[in-house]
Formats: sequence, structure tokens, C-alpha cells
Amino acid sequence: MDYLQQSFNIKFEYRVHFTSGLFDVSNPLFHEFLQERDIEGIKQKILFIADEGVIQAHPDLLEKINNYFEAFSTVELATVVVISGGERAKNDITYLTDIVNAVNDYGVDRHSYLAAIGGGSLLDLAGFAAAISHRGIKHIRIPTTVLSQNDSGVGVKNGINFNGKKNFLGAFTPPVAVFNDEQFLTTLTDRDWRSGISEAIKVALIKDAAFFEWIEENARQLAHRSMPEMKYLIRRCAELHLEHIRSGDPFETGSSRPLDFGHWSAHKLEQLTNFEVFHGEAVAMGIALDSVYSGLKGMITEKEVERILDVLLKIRFEITHPLMEIENENSPVLLGLQEFREHLGGRLTITLLTAIGRGKEVHEMDWKLVKEAAVQLKQMKMNAF
Repeated sequence: MDYLQQSFNIKFEYRVHFTSGLFDVSNPLFHEFLQERDIEGIKQKILFIADEGVIQAHPDLLEKINNYFEAFSTVELATVVVISGGERAKNDITYLTDIVNAVNDYGVDRHSYLAAIGGGSLLDLAGFAAAISHRGIKHIRIPTTVLSQNDSGVGVKNGINFNGKKNFLGAFTPPVAVFNDEQFLTTLTDRDWRSGISEAIKVALIKDAAFFEWIEENARQLAHRSMPEMKYLIRRCAELHLEHIRSGDPFETGSSRPLDFGHWSAHKLEQLTNFEVFHGEAVAMGIALDSVYSGLKGMITEKEVERILDVLLKIRFEITHPLMEIENENSPVLLGLQEFREHLGGRLTITLLTAIGRGKEVHEMDWKLVKEAAVQLKQMKMNAF
């Protein structure tokens, strides 16, 4: 047998910064980051992709960015491209080509930066554009929602939706840095503020019982937009996600994705509602469904199920939706199990709970028990009114 074999390792390293007023000239954090990475003899550029909704909520942001790069001229500001945020950014492939064309038009090379300012959908889109342009441009994430600051924005995944399937096209490409600016959270709608909390509940349920207890104790403060509690929640949730990425399978080469507890039905529900249900809202319903299912399987106690549902309700999440109702094994939401398996490759792998703070992977789901769980949640919602 005659062959050549190659093996090598690549080290990825990035920081998640927590700050306030990132583009205030009095805040040197962003400048210091760029200055540390200055390359002598090469003029680096930075291209910003900004969420239109963020610009509307912060009408002085474009002026602040321009003033910042006039004050700190280590890197040349190419331009700021403003595009629609939300799931629309990932559903329309023309947004991807718009970003790639901007990279070309402004001469943004591999020594330069593509920085994205927005929610998780825009970060996913911009990160994918950075990954495929010149085979990889340095990507900076500036998340502006609770969901992106505590979850998607600190991870290594990028992508867009294609052929009606969530994240069908994408790449695993770590950012060079993440900057979480708390000021962006102040203008979120109540719905956006609340939506991101579900991912913190998720990671607490599968990894950190003490964190779940903290969320229980502070649920009402979180629901009523108390910033100190939200800052702690975002930091702890981001920390747990980073720990998982560091110690697990960051590029998902296997069939396991434990951080997607509650997501198989959530992804399908988003699609079925044409993304009218936000990702975090769908995840809350997915958590409820899989928690009740875990209880029906005898994996967790009835008391633990009650605690989980109580937290979701205190934060004012819906725990089910008409499209999560199940009539038979061909019900639309159950197709999410097959799509989940296809997306991961290999066999179906779903994370369920064996205790609050501890997840367990299973490789099959009894659709009749899933139906029973959905019925229980529907009844509980009806009893609440």
C-alpha cells in the first residue's frame, strides 16, 4: 500500500470583551485591539456590516463610527454597509452577494477586517461572507441582542438558510474578537430582550444547576429588564458556551450537538411560522417540550419539570404553539427530527435531561410520547387563561 499522510493542528484564539459605549472616542478598547494586530508596512482596512434596525435604534451610530476612525487611524475605515437584520438576512442570498461585492469593491483583503454589528442572523450572514471571501477575512462580531451576546455571537458557527432549511449553507470560522456592548441592549423591544434568555436557561439546564437556580431566583428581575441581572446572565451564559467550545467538538465533526437542547422542534417551528416566531421564543417552547418528554421518560422528576416550566412562564415565554401539536408521526413539527439528523450527519442525536444541570444524549425519540408532552403543554397553556 503506497500513500502519503498529512496531519497538522491549527490554534484558534479570540477574546470576548464586555464594555459600554464601544465607539465612544473616550473608550480606547476597539482601537487597542486593532493596534495590537497592526502589520508594519501594510494598510489594513475594516468593513462594517450593520443591522438596519440597530442603525434606526441608534441614529448616531454611523457618525460615532466615522468619528472613532478619524480619531484612531491605525486601520482605514472602508465603509459601513447597512442591510436588513433578522431572519430575512439569512433567507435572501442577495444579501450575501452584496457583502461579497463590498469586500471586492473596497479592496478588503485577508489582512483586513469584516466587522458585523447586529443580532445573531446578521452575524451568521456576515461571518459566512467573511469565511468565503478570499478564503477567509478576519471577522469581528459586535452582537447587539441578548441572544447574540450570550450565545450565537460568541461561538464559531456562521451560515445562511437555503432550500427552506435553516443553516444549510455555512462554515465553522471563529471570529478574531467579540465585543459585547451593553448599550445596544437598552433599545431592544421587550420581545427581543426576553427572547435571548431562553438560551441561558438551556445551557444552565444541561451544564450548570447553580446557574439555573440563579435564573429561578432572578426570573422576575430579568423579565422586568433589570440590567445588572442581565449583564450577569449574558456573561455566565457566554462563559459556559466558550467552555463547551474549548472542551468539546467545536466544529461538530461528530453527530453530537449538546448545546442544541430544545432545538430540534425550535428550528422546525421557526420555519413553519415563516420565522414569525423568534428563535429564542421557539427555543423556549422546545425546552418545554423536551423537558416534559424527559419527565415522561422518567429521566427527571415531576418537580424538576414544574421548576423548568415555572421559570419559562415567569419570564413570560409561551410554552407551546398550535404548530407544535402532533396528530400522527407525519405531523409537520416531527419532520424536525429528520432534518436535525440530516444536518448533523450520522444518526439522530438529541440531548435530554437526567437532572437540572445535566444532559444526556439519546438516539431515538418516541413520537407518541412527544405527542403526549405536546398535549400536556397545550392543556397547561389553556388552564393558564
